[in-house]
Amino acid sequence: MNEAFHCEYRRVLSIAGSDSGGGAGIQADLKAFAALGCYGMTAITALTAQNTLGVRSIHGVPPAMLRDQIDAVIEDIGAHAVKIGMLHAPETVAVVAQAIDRHALTNVVLDPVMVATSGAVLIETPAVEALVRELFPRVDLLTPNLDEASLLVGRALRTLEDMESAALDLMALGARAVLVKGGHLPGKTVTDLLLTADGERRAMALPRIETANTHGTGCTLSSAIAAHLSLGASLPEAVARARDYVWEALRAGAPVRTGAGSGPLDHGWSPLVQRRSPL
Repeated sequence: MNEAFHCEYRRVLSIAGSDSGGGAGIQADLKAFAALGCYGMTAITALTAQNTLGVRSIHGVPPAMLRDQIDAVIEDIGAHAVKIGMLHAPETVAVVAQAIDRHALTNVVLDPVMVATSGAVLIETPAVEALVRELFPRVDLLTPNLDEASLLVGRALRTLEDMESAALDLMALGARAVLVKGGHLPGKTVTDLLLTADGERRAMALPRIETANTHGTGCTLSSAIAAHLSLGASLPEAVARARDYVWEALRAGAPVRTGAGSGPLDHGWSPLVQRRSPL
């Protein structure tokens, strides 16, 4: 190595699907990483043809190609944190689980993407079972929204108490920590609930922003959490800071018209310079 090198970027890998409309998936992840001062990398799990109105088609990346992407990035560049998004098939889940073990990946955040904002189903039923079996015990945080948590525990969730019960059930299935997102509940505030393995329970509320531009909110939150973990924040700190970032991105993007449907957040509302740390 060149002796002149004395520092490194904080590096975050997104293992997720590509959104051709740019509002969600790896495109949203890369924007969030950059806005928070991190160096983003990707391993694409699937290509989607979509825009603000919906998903037209999905083309899965072959498992061997996904494995090669992850290996190429980690073996050369490395990662301080990992965000996992759309994993549409059980064989895709298996490749990611094996990579976590093979490379001893840390600060791993799993956003169990199952249904797009437009309502399109993004995961095969056997893949849901594989997520629980293969990835819940391997990741540091699970970030389901209300619909995803409901699907995972098999019942409707209508209150904060329901969210806590679901989080406990998800931890019983192997998750180390769970952030159940309450954005789909009615009310003037949005409350997310964080439960951790050491018994911490933290309900975090922010005023609801009235906007149609919510496409990619979950992707952005999970990638922002991973970014803050890579920067050295504790898990509760990373979650709180990521929620603040997403809230501001929603607020800044609310008056902007992008497409005819659910538009994106303003990921670049206040970008930071790329962070560096000593080697």
